[in-house]
Amino acid sequence: MSSILTNNGAMVALQTLKSINNNLATTQGEISTGKSVATAKDNAAVWAIAKVMEADVKGFKGISDSLNLGQSTVAVARSASETVTDLLTEIKGKIVASQEENVDRAKIQTDIDALRDQISAVVGAAQFNGLNLLSNVDDTAGSGSVNVLASLDRSGTGVAASDITVQKQDLGTGAAAIAGTVAATDLNAAVDTLTLNATQSDTIDIGTTNSGFEAGTAYALNIFGTDADNSTFTQTDYRETTAAGATAAEAPNLSVVYVAREGDTAADVAKGLQAAFKTFMADNGLDTDVVDATVSGDTLTFTSSLTDGTDTIQVNLVSVDAAAGNTIGGALEQLSNLDVTSQAGADAALDQIEGLIQTSIDSASAFGSVQGRIETQIDFVSSLTDSLRAGIGTLVDADMEEASARLQALQVQQQLGVQALSIANQAPQSLLSLFR
Repeated sequence: MSSILTNNGAMVALQTLKSINNNLATTQGEISTGKSVATAKDNAAVWAIAKVMEADVKGFKGISDSLNLGQSTVAVARSASETVTDLLTEIKGKIVASQEENVDRAKIQTDIDALRDQISAVVGAAQFNGLNLLSNVDDTAGSGSVNVLASLDRSGTGVAASDITVQKQDLGTGAAAIAGTVAATDLNAAVDTLTLNATQSDTIDIGTTNSGFEAGTAYALNIFGTDADNSTFTQTDYRETTAAGATAAEAPNLSVVYVAREGDTAADVAKGLQAAFKTFMADNGLDTDVVDATVSGDTLTFTSSLTDGTDTIQVNLVSVDAAAGNTIGGALEQLSNLDVTSQAGADAALDQIEGLIQTSIDSASAFGSVQGRIETQIDFVSSLTDSLRAGIGTLVDADMEEASARLQALQVQQQLGVQALSIANQAPQSLLSLFR
């Protein structure tokens, strides 16, 4: 049955042409945008995943900038540490030369002072963007390290940032000092005590006598000699206080002082006190036969070959709380005390320079390790970012070869669809012949 009111052929042709035109519009959109999923309506699930990954890529771009900044900062510190090591090695050469008696020690001391000043200049200039990893570590919590943003870790519960911790390596030359005014409540005048007489060797175990080392807490040794007739040694030379226990007023004047830094251990405190003791003895020309100190781990051992039952040396370990406002010295503070103008000073300097060189070597090594880790992370983040971008492309990018072939096919189908619709629209005209 033919009808002039209902043209089934035209309806089928029209629907086919609409479908072809929709597919053609989709293909043209892929070609113009380069994406098969350009908006959420194209594929909501894939679009959502791609947007999360794009956000991560943007975050990793910021992380890459952070790592590059951190790498440059650490590189400056490492280079400065290596320079300090070289300068300290030169100082050691000068000290060794001063061991010879037939040399001009005053001129050698002048050279050592110049090299020491150069070390201070290098440490002061070793900053990048205002951050100096070689500056003195003060008593502010967390001041001993710097965190470099290294990654974003995504899990089912959310996103967390992870850091690479860069530990500051103090190569400052400033001297430690007890606060100028010490309250009685801040002073512990007898942390530990030993007396050398008939027993001519005894120890102070820093790890046992102290449970913690708060940055800014000062530790000092008060040497108190007793030889009333000055038969074995000159009594006043071995006394800095009026009694064996230092008072709050006397504490700021003690010479053998070490102020704890952030992260110090008992061994660090023992080593620092022993170095200060050596400097005190050399500066005052005191006889190490009367009293001498060696260090092993966190234990200080004091010995004497001259004391007896009546002529004694008492050593008191005292502490002053950080609240008093003590000054934290640099790790190379003993540089300021090197004095080779005397034989005793030259001997003490030779003993001290080894520890200072090792400190700078340890600093350079620590920075080198961290720099290597940061560079590895930079390479990883770059590779990870490329992988994320490739993954996003796989999800949303259009296959241009396929789109090109589909476009040509749809254009042909469109032309055929138009012709089919035109033929279907001509069908009712054949009914006119029935009424002629």
